[in-house]
Amino acid sequence: MKYVSSPQFATVVSNEELYAETWICWLDAPSIAGQAQPGQFVMVSCGDDTILRRPLAVHQVNTESGCFALLFKLVGKGTRRLAELKTGQSVNLLGPMGNSYKFVPGSKNILLIAGGLGIAPIRFLAQRALETGKSVILLQGAPDADCLYPSALLPRNLKCHNTTEDGSEGSQCLVTAILHEYLGWADQLFACGPENMYHPIALQNNRLFRVKPFSISLEVRMGCGFGACYGCSIKTRHGMRKVCQDGPVFDYYEITWDKTG
Repeated sequence: MKYVSSPQFATVVSNEELYAETWICWLDAPSIAGQAQPGQFVMVSCGDDTILRRPLAVHQVNTESGCFALLFKLVGKGTRRLAELKTGQSVNLLGPMGNSYKFVPGSKNILLIAGGLGIAPIRFLAQRALETGKSVILLQGAPDADCLYPSALLPRNLKCHNTTEDGSEGSQCLVTAILHEYLGWADQLFACGPENMYHPIALQNNRLFRVKPFSISLEVRMGCGFGACYGCSIKTRHGMRKVCQDGPVFDYYEITWDKTG
């Protein structure tokens, strides 16, 4: 686990709506861009009228420019405040925080599954996997075409299969419905999305002759972001764990799912 214990300020480089009330904000913060790993997050202050910071996954990094990006959806007062930020303004944040996705030694074929805004950390993971010479396939699911991450902004050499619930782009189904086509190829599975997406993935994985390593990122409410408030505690096979400090990335099979809180 890595995190910066004291707040720092980052300067807004750009901030724009990317698709369907989903915004991408690039920030100039060399220390975070240089340290962040896929799966980690930052705790962002959304203004004086919001008490709690918001946890947002590191979405992309550019170590040469010292910048990193956040991808967020407008869901409440805090994210709407973030969407109002203009180029040149400063943002108070903590990070990078939490643990990160890890590649198992020998893994060459990496299967990524993103549901909705779960693409936020998965895009960074895809970038890192390709940089290290791995073959990567992304399965991306959304309600409709307007809610899909733009394919033009995905890393080069990334193979992507989209699914939409209304059939407006790609296959008309849930993203887990096409999983069987790729499980045999994969050495390792990584996913981020709603909790009910993880269980069908694990069920299909368990039916294989060899169960593949399966890592997920949990999306839970966080109060402080560094383990002091215990608000994001979950029960695992190894006892109680705090998502902000021990996660947000976990082995799916480590979690006691009826006790996630």
